[in-house]
Amino acid sequence: MHRRTFVKAFALSASVISMGLAFSAQAADTIKVGIMHSLSGTMAISETPLKDVALMTIADINAKGGVLGKQLEPVVVDPASNWPLFAEKARQLLSQDKAAVVFGCWTSVSRKSVLPVFEELNGLLFYPVQYEGEEMSPNVFYTGAAPNQQAIPAVEYLMSEDGGEAKRFFLLGTDYVYPRTTNKILRAFLHSKGVQDKDIEEVYTPFGYSDYQTIVSNIKKFSAGGKTAVISTINGDSNVPFYKELANQGLKATDVPVVAFSVGEEELRGIDTKPLVGNLAAWNYFESVDNPTNKQFVAEWKAYAKAHKLPNADTVVTNDPMEATYVGIHMWVQAVEKAGTTDVDKVREAMAGQTFKAPSGFTLTMDATNHHLHKPVMIGEIENNGQFNVVWQTEGPVRAQPWSPFITGNDKKSDAPVKTASN
Repeated sequence: MHRRTFVKAFALSASVISMGLAFSAQAADTIKVGIMHSLSGTMAISETPLKDVALMTIADINAKGGVLGKQLEPVVVDPASNWPLFAEKARQLLSQDKAAVVFGCWTSVSRKSVLPVFEELNGLLFYPVQYEGEEMSPNVFYTGAAPNQQAIPAVEYLMSEDGGEAKRFFLLGTDYVYPRTTNKILRAFLHSKGVQDKDIEEVYTPFGYSDYQTIVSNIKKFSAGGKTAVISTINGDSNVPFYKELANQGLKATDVPVVAFSVGEEELRGIDTKPLVGNLAAWNYFESVDNPTNKQFVAEWKAYAKAHKLPNADTVVTNDPMEATYVGIHMWVQAVEKAGTTDVDKVREAMAGQTFKAPSGFTLTMDATNHHLHKPVMIGEIENNGQFNVVWQTEGPVRAQPWSPFITGNDKKSDAPVKTASN
């Protein structure tokens, strides 16, 4: 009796062990890739397409044989525009899901929230959105623009003859680290060009803010003092009511141009853009750029949206952070293939100097030391159809300056990444 029970128990435990071994072998057959974007809340309008383009890129890589002979397995989490939740989801992806890399975040407050987790656990984050700089972590690759690749050239353009020779600047942003730090840099830059504080107005609104009537009225009053431009660092779905209010009050680009750093094709989708024609956005890519690589990227995205029945699949658009996501995933794959492993330290080393022919029409390079991409700068004008006509661009890619020369003491900072606790 006892012997039979023992044999049964032994057989059961052996089968449990073999199931466990089979499961771990199966898990080892894939490489887990974290996708961490807000799919709900105020930032969902901007971040959902980044999740979808990441899934498209991963599916394409898998169809071509995967990486190191293994398929990539996406693990999607939704931190729901809740900044502390980003840190929890990052810890889950690295500790529980064992993600080899994470592609994610949009706002700088979400990136700042997850940074300590990536540094503590030695994870790898690819961050695809323009930001304020003033950071260079060994655990992050920044595939969006630093201020010298977006904000500074945009303001220089507005001050030029082609840009309308603006003399006064209304800095309007969402109230968090990216707009405040970018505007600190821009104020110092404007001072260096002889613009005085009386000609600079700075206003912030909370995330999800929608009542722009008084602010737009104040922009009109401020513009009576001389040629004025609005620099918008509004993020997320607040852009929709802001642009609608500009139209309501008849504030045209010919009177007061608005240049936006967080408004692209996706944010303009669903707005009547006719009253906004001539307003500007500064990015490193627009869907409208005409080259074979971009045609293929846009066609692939539209086909993917239809095949996967994405919302409004017939009207989907590409934009800059989507391109940066696409480039980042491909560069990570190239680095993994070069390193022969997904080991973070070896992949980090292999990322230096990686190049990729991007939809922007330029070959982008990951800087050998500072973890930022060399990117072209483009300024686009809103057209009737919600697309952008590129009115100015650099001749080639520009090297990022993560430490802005317009902030005192930055000239003494290292050009190599250091953990944020040491910054």
